[in-house]
Amino acid sequence: MSTAVDTDLLTVRDLRVDFAGPRGRPPVPAVRGVDLTVRRGETLGIVGESGSGKSVTALAVLGLLPGTAAVRGSVRLDGRELVGLPPRELAAIRGRRVAMVFQDPLSAFTPVYRIGDQIVEALRIHRPLDRAAARRRAAELLDLVGIPDPARALDGFPHQFSGGMRQRAMIAMAVANEPDILLADEPTTALDVTIQAQVLDVLRTARRETGAALVLVSHDLGVIAGMADRVAVMYAGRVVETAGVDELFARPRHPYTLGLIGAVPRLDARGGPLVPIPGVPAPMADLPAGCPFAARCPLAEDRCRTAEPPLASGPVPVAAPRTEAPAGADSDERRATGERGSAGSRGPEASGRTPHAHLAACFRADEPVLRGAAPAEIYPVPVVAAAPPAGPRAERGHVLRVTGLTRTFPVFKGGVLRRRAGEVYAVDGVELDIRAGETLGLVGESGAGKSTALFELLNLAAPQSGRIEVLGQDTAHLSRAAAHRLRAELQIVFQDPMASLDPRLPVGDILAEPLRAQRAPRELIARRIPELLRLVGLDPAHADRYPHQFSGGQRQRVSIARALAVEPRLLVLDEPVSALDVSIQAGVLNLLQRLKAELGLSYLFVSHDLSVIRHLADRVSVMYLGRTVEQGEVSAVFDRPRHPYTRALLSAVPLPDPAAERARARILLAGDPPSPAERLAGCRFRTRCPVYAGLAEGLRTACEQDAPPLAEAAPGVDHAAACHHPGTH
Repeated sequence: MSTAVDTDLLTVRDLRVDFAGPRGRPPVPAVRGVDLTVRRGETLGIVGESGSGKSVTALAVLGLLPGTAAVRGSVRLDGRELVGLPPRELAAIRGRRVAMVFQDPLSAFTPVYRIGDQIVEALRIHRPLDRAAARRRAAELLDLVGIPDPARALDGFPHQFSGGMRQRAMIAMAVANEPDILLADEPTTALDVTIQAQVLDVLRTARRETGAALVLVSHDLGVIAGMADRVAVMYAGRVVETAGVDELFARPRHPYTLGLIGAVPRLDARGGPLVPIPGVPAPMADLPAGCPFAARCPLAEDRCRTAEPPLASGPVPVAAPRTEAPAGADSDERRATGERGSAGSRGPEASGRTPHAHLAACFRADEPVLRGAAPAEIYPVPVVAAAPPAGPRAERGHVLRVTGLTRTFPVFKGGVLRRRAGEVYAVDGVELDIRAGETLGLVGESGAGKSTALFELLNLAAPQSGRIEVLGQDTAHLSRAAAHRLRAELQIVFQDPMASLDPRLPVGDILAEPLRAQRAPRELIARRIPELLRLVGLDPAHADRYPHQFSGGQRQRVSIARALAVEPRLLVLDEPVSALDVSIQAGVLNLLQRLKAELGLSYLFVSHDLSVIRHLADRVSVMYLGRTVEQGEVSAVFDRPRHPYTRALLSAVPLPDPAAERARARILLAGDPPSPAERLAGCRFRTRCPVYAGLAEGLRTACEQDAPPLAEAAPGVDHAAACHHPGTH
């Protein structure tokens, strides 16, 4: 990366964005006086909950907001004002001086044009290149971001790329003209953790090769901790705190920042309740007087409700932007072989940079009550009885036992005369075991077969192959009446409560529906509804409200209450917190811990977030391409993983701690998982496995020919892995 120069490249002052309101209503503010500074070669991270104005701020810089938005204030690039610039002049800056990496590359790319043509177009708009030269440069860019066979990839359409490859291609197009600033708006939100690690590595490479500054918008504090030099925290359309990344995470001066840090489950810690931020953000169209965070703040005083605090300074030393490894084979080799690589390190403070001030918009920012306080010392922490299941595991009864589960789907070709052309092996050897009072976390990348396995369990019918036992009953031999009775013992909470709750019914009727299906008496239903609402922390008086009148976290609580209505013994939770902001997520996870302890429930918890699994689960099962590749007690699997895939998953999870994140090793897997329509001989992970890549030729035979069985580390030890070389690093 080029040596950092202590000059401001981008300055944003008093930026305000209002969107036109409904007919007859005043405009709705989205950004309210944002001030930002981006220096050459540094990374600025912008974090905050949904609706805080992060993405609108980034889009406003490039003038990409719709016509319904009114933008005021100043955005200066190298001293040149961008707000109010004529469209033709602004278009000359987009892509050349400032480039954007969007959250969803599938919608950002034009679907009817080839990837190569779109990158060539971006090059030729700003450079005097003929088509052949631009195409050669496009292939070089795809190679730079790690897309295999770049010359062939140029002719692919966006839908033919995987999610990670599309995002890499989007980064390639963004850096095509070597811009001064990259704006990355949630570039890894929809990606699996291993693909996220690849994309973040590509962003580091792009920044190193071009010397560009990076503005990274993300809701993930771990990503920001590992990537940013400075951080701006936004709430209700304003920056409420900004500082160097180490200073902000170590000594936050705003209660909101402290709450965000306390609400995040961590991969390197387990046990105890999380620290939720009470309440929900106020609607931007109806912000209260004073500080918008006052209604949720445990430190709020009378003055906080009458006047909005300014962004006040407190100068602290700041580190220079992280230094990257020299360009060369290091990144390419790690991508190909999965060797460990560091997250980078910051340069010395003697780099010549002047210190950044630590700013916070809080009247009490410098009071002793906030100085060095832990989140649990400021926010009320619920009492959660997270005791382990009673008695030895071997003596507790099976709630769910799955052995050798398989599920395939036919693939057909042709139009009128359709013919079977193959099969998709969605589930191909799943092993699950849940005992009474236990939480089993089920993890794996998209396409691993997690959702298909859940559907097979919930069918309560004979599987294609294998065996499913629910509460000791084999689902292959259930009568219709027995399946109906057993269904009350097995309930599910879906990922998106807005899609799973009937919008036409009030919450009271939604909770009554499963009870009516079980033919419960009317008196019992009337008594049970307020009990359920109280159980999940909602007001029984709100039973006549409709789902859209609740917040996202409250809707998920309604979904949990509906699942508990028939008093099940096993709750299947399918990504129940993935759509929630971190502060709301913490409250739902605390609720699930409390319900498990109070009601003696067992959970099958499906999640892509391994930090959540570490926090909540007793045992974990890891899936890859339809198979269980490792399972066991959660501390054993997370602290001493035996399968290389599990090690790669764990190494890719970011930590919300800059010092710890920089010190961690990374295992970058090569490419994407193979298609489940191709049933590889031997170990299916070997095409991406760093252990296999490092084996001598004669030691690879078993991996290539024999599928490894799921074997325990030692007799009687609750830790098994399906690997011919378990524990090998």
